[in-house]
Amino acid sequence: MNSVVNLLDYDSAGLVRFCEEIGEKPYRAKQLLRWIHQFGKSDFAEMSDLAKLFREKLYSLATIRSPEVMSDYTAQDGTRKWLLATGQGNAIEMVYIPEVARNTLCISSQVGCALNCSFCATGKQGFNRNLTVAEIIGQLWWANKTLKSQRQLASKQSNHELINEAETSTEHKQASDRVITNVVLMGMGEPLANFDNVVTALDLMLDDSAYGLSRRRVTVSTSGIVPAMDRLREQCPVALAVSLHAPNDDLRNELVPINKKYPLAELLAACKRYLQASPRDFITFEYVMLDQVNDTVQHARQLVELVKDVPCKFNLIPFNSFADSGYKRSTKESIHNFRDVLMQAGLVTTVRKTRGDDIAAACGQLAGNVLDKTRRVQRGAGGMASV
Repeated sequence: MNSVVNLLDYDSAGLVRFCEEIGEKPYRAKQLLRWIHQFGKSDFAEMSDLAKLFREKLYSLATIRSPEVMSDYTAQDGTRKWLLATGQGNAIEMVYIPEVARNTLCISSQVGCALNCSFCATGKQGFNRNLTVAEIIGQLWWANKTLKSQRQLASKQSNHELINEAETSTEHKQASDRVITNVVLMGMGEPLANFDNVVTALDLMLDDSAYGLSRRRVTVSTSGIVPAMDRLREQCPVALAVSLHAPNDDLRNELVPINKKYPLAELLAACKRYLQASPRDFITFEYVMLDQVNDTVQHARQLVELVKDVPCKFNLIPFNSFADSGYKRSTKESIHNFRDVLMQAGLVTTVRKTRGDDIAAACGQLAGNVLDKTRRVQRGAGGMASV
């Protein structure tokens, strides 16, 4: 091997190939996987069951490196946002949302986005590049390691019993150890536009020797790239959220331009196909509420008719403003009236609680720092809804 490789780029199969290439037995791959992802180790010297000669090889041939943290903000509600460097002046954002029953990490998949959803801060920045596997899974690796360390320190200070990482072999003990219970790919970028790298990262999230998350607890959000939805169903079906945002093609063409290529009829057909393999028995439709744009009772009635044949639930998202967006958040009355129409039609509907908006960490606000290689912002084309 001619250069140092980042082991965060490899899933289980990739680590097996790496070990074979450097003359090591395949079982070493599982050892590496556990040390890197279960225990969050980046120093090969701490991987105590690896042979000394193997560790020496690793020092010369490999590294374990996640994106560098540039800033760390905590909102009044406990939501936490990190800005992560991805090189050449670019940065992405990652958000941690602690709740009573679960702790969710929202991660990014691209530097910027090329889909240009009109109400999304990420889309306004344009698109630079796809994230590597190491940059995607590295967000989870770093957050898991950091939050666990901070929790252990807090436990020490409170004289509580420390969590023993060496005793996390069973699913029950792993679950009790988890500071991150759910992962959503709803940050910067369209995940299915970076399909191969995202699926490799998903494989790591689901691997019992890595993070061991349930498919039900990992969610990919898409604006509706139909062929990639079918590929995801075949290769790695996890929970699916679709950024819908409109009840008809004319309005969705304006809000979510990818709809011009994959209109609603094709998108909903793909959703029904996805349910054949989905770990959940419904599709989550996300719907950002824009004042006097898509939030009337008539829009809600159109939506009921649109999804009548698709098992689904709706997540209504109050619009989170950003500079020069051109939109306003729907009034509480409009949101409640809209919700009531859906619920009266038998559709499970929730209104998402706005989290982290005081640090611009709420849905649709993630903007990072993107040097737009496409110059799409200047041309007035393309971007994505990170919701």
